Amino acid sequence: MVYIELLIVLLAIFVGARVGGIGLGIFGMMGLGVLVFGFGLTPGNPPIDVMLIIVAVITAAATLQAAGGLDYLVKVAEKILRKNPAMITFLAPVVCYFFTLFSGTGHIAYSLLPIISEIATDSKVRPERPLSISVIASQQAITAFSRSDCRGYSSEFYGGTS
Repeated sequence: MVYIELLIVLLAIFVGARVGGIGLGIFGMMGLGVLVFGFGLTPGNPPIDVMLIIVAVITAAATLQAAGGLDYLVKVAEKILRKNPAMITFLAPVVCYFFTLFSGTGHIAYSLLPIISEIATDSKVRPERPLSISVIASQQAITAFSRSDCRGYSSEFYGGTS
C-alpha cells in the first residue's frame, strides 16, 4: 500500500513538473486529493509558523526597499568593494553573506550582483568567480539565519528557554 501511495506522489510530481508553471501545484493538489479521498489518509496541519516567518521577512525587505534603506546598503557595499577591487573574489562573498544574514532573505543580494560583475570586469577578474561564490555565500547566510530561528523554536518545543 505504501508503494502505491509513493507511486502516486511521484507520478503527480513528475507530471506536474512536465506541465510546468502552476501545473506542478495543480497536480500536487490532485495527488493529495487521491491520497486523502482515495486512500483515506488524513492531511497534516498547514505550516502556519513557517508561512508567518516568510511574510515577516518579505514585509521587512519591502519596507527596506520602500524606505530607501536598500539603496543605502548597496552604496555602502559598493564603497567597500570599490576600495579593494583586486580582492573582489574574497570581499564580494563576505559582503553578500552579511547583506543576506542581516536582511533575512537571499533576494536582497540580487542588487549586488551587477556591481560585483562590473568591478570584477574592470579589475580583469573573471566575473563568474566572485559572482558564483557570492551566490553560495548568500545561501549559506540563509542557512545560518534559519538555524538561529529554529534554535529558539526547538528549545521552546523541548521545554527549555531560547
